[in-house]
Amino acid sequence: MLKFLSFVMLFNFAVLSLTAQYKPIIFGLKAAPNIGWIKPDTEGYKSEGIEPGFSWGFIAEFYLMEPYAIQTGFNVIYLNGRMELPYAMDIENDTIPVTGTLNRKYKTQYIELPLVFKMKTELSEKIRLFGKVGLGTGFLLKAKAEDQFTYEDGIKESKTDIKNEVNPVRSSLIIGGGIEYVFKGSTALLLDVTFNNGFTNILKGSNPANPQGDQKAFSNFVELNIGIVF
Repeated sequence: MLKFLSFVMLFNFAVLSLTAQYKPIIFGLKAAPNIGWIKPDTEGYKSEGIEPGFSWGFIAEFYLMEPYAIQTGFNVIYLNGRMELPYAMDIENDTIPVTGTLNRKYKTQYIELPLVFKMKTELSEKIRLFGKVGLGTGFLLKAKAEDQFTYEDGIKESKTDIKNEVNPVRSSLIIGGGIEYVFKGSTALLLDVTFNNGFTNILKGSNPANPQGDQKAFSNFVELNIGIVF
C-alpha cells in the first residue's frame, strides 16, 4: 500500500511538473516562403525547375507527454512549378487540334490539413530543438497556368484556368526539423525547414498528344517556416 501511495505521489508530481513546463494545448500562427517543383512520371514530360511560392496557416499542438506532441491545424499553400509536355491545342478555332510542345507554369492554391508527430529536446531553458514527421492532405482551391505552346507555325502564349485538369486532393509526406526560442511560458518563436513530398498524381484526365493515354506528375516543395505559439 505504501509503495502504491508513493507511486501515486510521484505520478502527480510528474504531471504537475509537466503542466508547469508544457501546456497540454498550444496554438499559434505561421508563415513560410517555399520553392516548389513538379516531378513527372510520364514519358515525354519534363520538369522545368523550381518556382517560388508561399504559405500561411494556423498551428495547434496537443501534448501527449512532455517532449511529444501531435501537431495539426491548417495551411493555405500557394504551390507553383513548371513542366514541358507534348500537347494538342486548338489554334484559332480550327476543327483539328495542332500538336506541339507546351511549356506550362502551374500556379496552384491548396488548403492543407496536416497531421504531424513532433518530438522535442531542450538545449537550455530558452532553446529547444525539434523534429517532425507526418502526413498532409491538401484540397485544391485554385489552379491556373501560364502557357507557351510551340508548334510548327509559331508560338502561342496564354493564361488558362486549369482547375478541371488538376486532381482535387493532394496527399503528401511531411518531414522537417528546427528550433524553438522560448520568450516566456509557452510563448515561443519557431523556425524550421520542412520538406513536403507529394505522393498522389496531380494531373487529371488524359492528354491526346500523349501516346500512352495517361499522365502522371507529383508536386513537391521545401519551405522555411516562421511561426509563433502561445
